[in-house]
Amino acid sequence: MSVIELKDIMKTYQMGDSVVHALYHVNLKIEPGEFTSIMGPSGSGKSTMMNILGCLDRPTSGEYFLDGKEIAGYDDDELAHTRNAKIGFVFQNFNLLAKLTAQENVALPLVYAGVDEEERMERAKKALEAVGLGDRLEHKPMEMSGGQRQRVAIARALINNPAIIMADEPTGNLDTKSSYEIMDIFKKMNESGKTVVMVTHEPDIAEQTKRILVMRDGQLVSDERSGGRTDYAAKELQQMRDGTQS
Repeated sequence: MSVIELKDIMKTYQMGDSVVHALYHVNLKIEPGEFTSIMGPSGSGKSTMMNILGCLDRPTSGEYFLDGKEIAGYDDDELAHTRNAKIGFVFQNFNLLAKLTAQENVALPLVYAGVDEEERMERAKKALEAVGLGDRLEHKPMEMSGGQRQRVAIARALINNPAIIMADEPTGNLDTKSSYEIMDIFKKMNESGKTVVMVTHEPDIAEQTKRILVMRDGQLVSDERSGGRTDYAAKELQQMRDGTQS
């Protein structure tokens, strides 16, 4: 069974007298344990797609199955519960609280889950150790590099042991060395059985994943597995690398 399945998904916005199709008849299956990247030029729909996949927004129409359950019609509380139980998020801007330590930031999801303080701090410690930050437990975000802050964000995403990790431009604010270190962490997560879906504008990052989806004008225009690039997919990636897409 697919962990994620989209059937004829539409997302539309009313802009004055015009209707904008952010997503247009999108069909997609993601299997458990896949490592998938989503690429596309600005306005292609990739961020909207991530919001739908991550239960941060609802489609205008169509069906969304998560672990076989149709969730497109869920209300806000049902979507929030589903997010907390099944999905961990990593964002480009880290989304860490400046006044909290690394350990306290990582433990936050457990506060909302009602876990007692001793257990949540111990679990946060282990999560930070797993991403190589066991010596930064008491550091606050401004006392860490961008790469370290992103590691804290990844540890926070893992704290509830979700089956799915959603990452929105996780290397967008990092230098090349830090970007590749972060990708190594995602690869290890994927090797441990996590399903990883990430949005990126960087072809070199996308090519480290096992599957690349390319979007344009709200539609999936390419879906290629690692090692099986078509000429079309290769052209799309090269255009993004060269910055020639409008």
